[in-house]
Amino acid sequence: MPPLVFSPSEALSLVMAVLDGHHPAHDATDPVGAAVGKLLEALPRSVAGPARAMRQHARVAPDRDAARPSPTVTAAVVDALADGRSVRVAYTTGSGTSLKIELDPWAVVVRHGLWYLLCHARHVDDVRTYRIDRMAWVEQLSTPSRPPAGLDPIDLLERRLGSGWTYRTHVVFDAPPGEVARHVIGPMGTLSAIDGATRTELMGTTDNPTMYASEWLARIPLPFTIVGGAELEQAVAEVARRMAEAVSARSGSTADAE
Repeated sequence: MPPLVFSPSEALSLVMAVLDGHHPAHDATDPVGAAVGKLLEALPRSVAGPARAMRQHARVAPDRDAARPSPTVTAAVVDALADGRSVRVAYTTGSGTSLKIELDPWAVVVRHGLWYLLCHARHVDDVRTYRIDRMAWVEQLSTPSRPPAGLDPIDLLERRLGSGWTYRTHVVFDAPPGEVARHVIGPMGTLSAIDGATRTELMGTTDNPTMYASEWLARIPLPFTIVGGAELEQAVAEVARRMAEAVSARSGSTADAE
C-alpha cells in the first residue's frame, strides 16, 4: 500500500472542513479534534505546518441548530445503504413520541448541520425523512432495499421537508415566481405561478407555525397574504403585534423624554 501523502493545501483544507462543520478542531478531548491532531502529528512539519497553526489559533462558534448523531448509529445506517438492506430503528419524534419503525434507506443527506435519512417508511408506505440524531439504535434487516432510479436525494429531501406536517400553510406573494424563489427554501413548501405569473402561490405544511412566521416569512422583503392555515395566520398576527408594540414602546419613551 502506498504511503499516505498530503500536500500542504490538502492538510489545510482538511482543518478548514472540520471548522466549517462547527467541530472544535483544537480540542483534543473531542473525537474529531483528537483525530485531526493525530493525523497532523503523523505528517511532516513542512506539510502540516500551516494546518497545525490554523488548528491552534482558529476557533469556531457553535452551531446552535446542529444536532450531531451518534457515529455508531450513523455508521449502521450507512452500512445498510451500502449493503442494500432495510433497517429497523428506534426513533424519537420532535414531540417526544418513541417509535420502532422499519425503513428502506435511500440516502443520507447533511443539511444545515442536521443529518437526515431519506427513505421509504414501511408503516405508512410513503417517502419520509428522519433525523439520524433522533435514532437510538439501528438494526439491519435481511430484506433488500434499493433507492429509485434517477433519485436526486437533495431535491427530494427539500421537497419532503415542506410536506406531511400537521398545519397547512398557504401564502400568496405579490411578486413573480422568479423573485419569490430567491427567498424561499424547500421546507417552506411548493411555489407555483398564478395570475399570469404576476403573483406566486406557496403551499406547504409545518409543525411550527411560530417559526414559519417569525424566521421564514418575516425575513422575506416582499408583500404577501396568508390565504390558508389558521395557525399560520395567528402566528403571523402575533409576530406583527410584537413588532408593532416594540415600535410603539420606543416612540412612547421618546415622547416622555421630550
